[in-house]
Amino acid sequence: MYTARRKIQKEQGLEPDDFEESVAQAFFDLENTNQELRSDLRDLFINSAKQVDISGGRKAVVIHVPFRLRKAFKKIHARLVRELEKKFSGKDVVLIATRRILRPPKKGSAVTRPRNRTLTAVHEAILEDLVYPAEIVGKRVRFRLDGSRIMRVQLDPKERNSTEYKLETFSGVYKKLTGKEVVFEYPVQEAS
Repeated sequence: MYTARRKIQKEQGLEPDDFEESVAQAFFDLENTNQELRSDLRDLFINSAKQVDISGGRKAVVIHVPFRLRKAFKKIHARLVRELEKKFSGKDVVLIATRRILRPPKKGSAVTRPRNRTLTAVHEAILEDLVYPAEIVGKRVRFRLDGSRIMRVQLDPKERNSTEYKLETFSGVYKKLTGKEVVFEYPVQEAS
């Protein structure tokens, strides 16, 4: 029996909610109807999906994919996101790998934690996943007088056409996932 339920595998055997099942059904439909994505989607599945409200009354669909499948998802990222945005009309779709943050080891213990499991590394990786296929070419952290900080992230201008309409979505989703304020922009090109 091959159904949409196989397209979502939650950790610890939890039951998916209605929205997650609708996303899994969209994946299943894409696999059955779209010839160019069929072979790529056959072995792929998702961990979870949620809907995030963004300023201006817009919504975004955040899909968490297993960490070990992230390279396979990146190969078909552009086509997959385009097809999913057609299915969820009016909503931006974002794919993010599921990562785990470990707490710092206690003083005196011989256990070391891998660098990619630190809070900073996970937040950086979420930022990279969020803006894919664009690349981050620069970051600036600005400290305001009241002590708050805002990060300015500069994206590669080559991908401007495919990501410019999503900049607000990127900021809203990153704020929801990490609690950090981010402004996305493209570096100003100086004519020489």
